[in-house]
Amino acid sequence: MRLGTLLTDAGPRAVALRGGELVELPGTVRGLLAAGPEATRRAVEEATAAHPCEPARLGPAVPDPGKVLCIGRNYVEHVEELGGERPPERPEVFMRARTSLAGPYQPVRRPWVSQQMDWEVELAVVIGRPGRYVPARAAMDHVAGYCVFDDISLRDFQNFGRQWTPGKNFDGSGPLGPFLVTADEVPDPFGLELSTTVVDADGGERVMQRSNTSLMVHRIPDLIAFLSLFTTLEPGDVIATGTPGGVGLGRTPPVWLEPGQTVVCRVESLGDLKNQVVEEAGPST
Repeated sequence: MRLGTLLTDAGPRAVALRGGELVELPGTVRGLLAAGPEATRRAVEEATAAHPCEPARLGPAVPDPGKVLCIGRNYVEHVEELGGERPPERPEVFMRARTSLAGPYQPVRRPWVSQQMDWEVELAVVIGRPGRYVPARAAMDHVAGYCVFDDISLRDFQNFGRQWTPGKNFDGSGPLGPFLVTADEVPDPFGLELSTTVVDADGGERVMQRSNTSLMVHRIPDLIAFLSLFTTLEPGDVIATGTPGGVGLGRTPPVWLEPGQTVVCRVESLGDLKNQVVEEAGPST
């Protein structure tokens, strides 16, 4: 199944992709995950209200996660391009607020207070079963599915201090989607190609990132086991598993996203995000 969120005049609606159209489901994606896969499957089969599949109207696949847990420096090439000698022995964790999420095809605003907007393609894992102290051997049983995530980072704000929170939490800076692809449709999440392409306003394209999830330092079962040591994982929680090498900060000189460009993040089997960068207007004087 492919589950998502459609933005309608009546508010966001949970939907599933069925036969080329979006069928409306009861409740929210997070609520459906809590009900379990069988209940969700029945809801999809019984759904009657349908909408055309208009990508521009899609919101974040999970718009209201209880937690967005992000993993830093989880690919060796990314560690090296940022000047590190070796990846952290334990997962490096930071959090995003749900207000930082964006739809898969919505414009993303470059804040007027920053010029250092960077891309980071990631495989996102969505939790389906709650758990605390989950052993790695049982961790995959807690996975509902997967999304593409672009952990867009405002590097100057990220690097003002020792905490990354400001640079990772600008409103609408984290596209998530296009759909939550359920785990039964992704039999091997440990061998997925992922890439980032920046498309200039004149149509020119540059592939900035290209890697494979097989190169993660800390793999999904270990991430779930570690995270569940200190927090209860709940249905709808999102784990962003880290970005590979090729970010703008790691280039000489650094390369930043500019208004008019479109950043395209892809993960094999999951689809892509296409977000045009627009300039945020400053406060009126």
